[in-house]
Formats: sequence, C-alpha cells, structure tokens
Amino acid sequence: MAAVNREELIRDNRRISIQIEQMANSSMAEQDLTAMQANMLRYILRHSEEGTSLTAIHREFGYSMAALSGMLKRLRKKGYVRVEPCDGDDRRKLLFGTRQGEEMRAYLDRAIDNAQDRLCDCFSPEELESLDRLQKKMLQNLAALSEQKHNKEASES
Repeated sequence: MAAVNREELIRDNRRISIQIEQMANSSMAEQDLTAMQANMLRYILRHSEEGTSLTAIHREFGYSMAALSGMLKRLRKKGYVRVEPCDGDDRRKLLFGTRQGEEMRAYLDRAIDNAQDRLCDCFSPEELESLDRLQKKMLQNLAALSEQKHNKEASES
C-alpha cells in the first residue's frame, strides 16, 4: 500500500473546509447571512429556552470570541437575536432568539440540511461513520497538542 502524502492530506482537508464554507455562504446569501452567522443563529435558536452565551458558542464552533462578537452584533442588528444579563452574574450575557429569528428557523434548517445532504450523498453510511470517527480522532489529537502547548507556555511564564 502506498504511503499517504500527509502534506496533501492536510492541504485537502483545508480545501474541503474552505469549499464547504463557500458553498454555505452562497446558499445563505439570499437571506443576507454568512454560513457562520446562520450556524450561530441556529445554535442560539436551539438554546433559546434557557439562553446561551458567546463562550458556549465559542466552545461549539471554535471561532474566536472577537469574530463571534462581530457576528452577534450583526445578528442583533438584523433583529434575530436579543441579549439579556444573566441572573447572578452581571458580566455574563445570555443570548436568545427573537420572533424574527424563530421565523428564520425553518429556512435555516432546510437550507443547512439540504447542503449537508448534497455534500454527503457520495458516501455510504459506513464511510460516513468512518469519516466521523477519524475526524473526531484528529480533533482530539489537536486538542491534546493545544493543551500541551498551553501548559508549556504557562510553565515558561
């Protein structure tokens, strides 16, 4: 069996990520949303009963807090999200979907599900399971490497 070109593997992974983002941005453009804004809004809407925070969204998607703050500002400006102070912690803000945001939910669900179906229809269920397992394994490795780096930097301080 031929050795895998790891450089090409990583580069292809990046290209896949970029192309998925471009495809999603294109499908969300008619609603004047980016793919990440749509995913963020969908996450907020799913957690609207109890509210959610930027920190929770950061943990879920991995985007920087600064990028998420900008996206939140645009979603609030469009009337999809409202922010309320958290009871017992004045520093923490909770995010909730608005009625206008809820009206977007069906569209977002349909558009995102459709895009995922088109993207994954070339895989068998077994291939999707393998891909899922391998991606999670790589993410765990990246988290461990990040933790090691963080610990090393902390010990050097």
